Amino acid sequence: MSTYESSRAAPYPEQHSRESNGHRNGDASLEWRDRTRIFLQPVAAPSILGLFGFASSTFMVAAFLAGWYGQKQGNVAVLSNLAPFCLFFGGLAQLLAGMWCYKARDGLGTAVHGMWGAFWMGFGILMILAGAGVLHLVATGAGGNQMVPFSYWFYTLAGLTGATFIVAMFKNAGVASVLFALACGSACVAIGYSTGVLTWTRVGGYALVASAGLAVYTATAMMLEESVGRVVLPIIRFPFTKREGMKPGEVLSRPQAYEQGMPGSRIGQ
Repeated sequence: MSTYESSRAAPYPEQHSRESNGHRNGDASLEWRDRTRIFLQPVAAPSILGLFGFASSTFMVAAFLAGWYGQKQGNVAVLSNLAPFCLFFGGLAQLLAGMWCYKARDGLGTAVHGMWGAFWMGFGILMILAGAGVLHLVATGAGGNQMVPFSYWFYTLAGLTGATFIVAMFKNAGVASVLFALACGSACVAIGYSTGVLTWTRVGGYALVASAGLAVYTATAMMLEESVGRVVLPIIRFPFTKREGMKPGEVLSRPQAYEQGMPGSRIGQ
């Protein structure tokens, strides 16, 4: 825990000017800043864990969908072996990261990691039950590649991930690129499972592999930035977000953010 006396100089010049004008004009609404003590609870960036958990599970399953391995064993035989890892790392760990994003006031991280963490938990449970013979996944079509009910998992995820991609464009290019590739890959896999056309599934698998790679890069960049205290791997925060971290070597600052409406608290990660 740490404390921050609000009587210190304002972190933003324009804010300091407004405060000075407010006191000269006798604005009582600003007087609380002279007497308030803020107790902060530091929170590490939860998306580091969330992105690593997402990337690991996505890469293993996407590599199978892309046809890199396991084609002779069949869907259930391969995916049931991956299911425990997906359930706990891609599912449980990522879901916890989403809830920690909620504590960090990061709505985008809460939505992305909560949504995909829940998906990987459901996927893991489904494949474990299918591998044990409790449930039976019925595949139809000429090549046995059509699973219409399962395709709607990915249609839903593609739509919701597309919405988070739009929001991520107002944060940074690293997260936005992950979500763009993820939305495209999910859409392709959904079309592949609903039509039974294997080419769509293969293309979706490659897009998901790209999303996993971008997630590893973004999480590593966030981890280095937090550990070193300066930008090492840029993730290109867009200028209109008014946040630091645009160039390699840039020192991060401004941990307090009065303009967000919660003095002493930094929004997001």
